[in-house]
Amino acid sequence: MKSSRFVEAALWFPEAVETEPFGPGPLVYKVCDRMFALLMEGSGGDAPARANLKCDPVHALELRDRFPAVTSGYHMNKDHWNTVVLDGTVPEDEVLEMLRDSYTLVARGLRKADRERVLAVLGDDLPEIGDA
Repeated sequence: MKSSRFVEAALWFPEAVETEPFGPGPLVYKVCDRMFALLMEGSGGDAPARANLKCDPVHALELRDRFPAVTSGYHMNKDHWNTVVLDGTVPEDEVLEMLRDSYTLVARGLRKADRERVLAVLGDDLPEIGDA
């Protein structure tokens, strides 16, 4: 998945906003001021982008076993966050599922009024992003 498609998918979620709290470079995606994704462009010319996504700890380990491009969260809580290298080795639909899971986990931790509002709008769909 290209980083532009990841951005499009992250902004698809209800009330998602893109911020740069660490200065120019890493893009942070939040719902109600809580981060659900962080996108880091690859260092060097052709290095792929990487995304940090929140994950249930047990499922995080399963994803790391299944995909070599999924590792413990870079500069994050290693139990609750994964880093996904967006080099095309993880199928796009899997990345979208991971992104949705991350958003949902974060949204479930919001105060009740915010949680009910964003999860009601979310429904069961995955982000729809344009063609490659």
